[in-house]
Amino acid sequence: MDLEALKRQAAARALEDVRDGMKLGLGTGSTARHFVDLLGERVRAGLSVICVPTSEATRAQAESCGIKLTTLDETPQLDLTVDGADEVDGALNLIKGAGGALLWEKIVASASARMTVIADQTKWVDALGLRYPLPIEVMPFGLGATRQAIARTLQSAGCPAELVRREGKGGLAFVTDGGHWIIDAKCQRIPDAVRLAAALKGIAGVVEHGLFIGLASKVILADPAGVRVIERPAGR
Repeated sequence: MDLEALKRQAAARALEDVRDGMKLGLGTGSTARHFVDLLGERVRAGLSVICVPTSEATRAQAESCGIKLTTLDETPQLDLTVDGADEVDGALNLIKGAGGALLWEKIVASASARMTVIADQTKWVDALGLRYPLPIEVMPFGLGATRQAIARTLQSAGCPAELVRREGKGGLAFVTDGGHWIIDAKCQRIPDAVRLAAALKGIAGVVEHGLFIGLASKVILADPAGVRVIERPAGR
């Protein structure tokens, strides 16, 4: 079974938790696209939901599917966000942001009572940073100083990394929907994701980072043998 089929299986399982009248956050990325497509089918069949997209790309897809949209200004509390992840560890902490929407994704997830992560088996890791770089969203102003501060912080956290400014079309800097740039930190392994997340937030010039700590309440992993559901224990 190919990865796209696995992603769609995970998305279909997440859709089982959606009920009429829910307020949903819609994630961004290749796996989240499957969820939006399947949700659109349910909406056209009569399901009534209202959704907040986490990127302009997801907004355009949801609109094309006939899904009713709102904003966090109009609907500041959501029932559930369904999104993908680049990496998931055993504590259900995540690396997200390969698609460049990490800031909006984190805002929407934080406004939700629950967050369900949908992924194929390749996203499950023993430690964050093993397969994907850590995206760090930064202000363009003062980038040199911000990069140096990020490098020092990563070194102190035990995960020195190569820092690469993400590029978009024509070799220009990739620009997020919020107008910022992204530095991808190739950490190899992050020994203490909780500590690093707090330290990065303290750097002037860092807008947000791709460590999602304590936000995922459920992870749905699909592999050729079937779908596995891992839930965060109550109170954690």
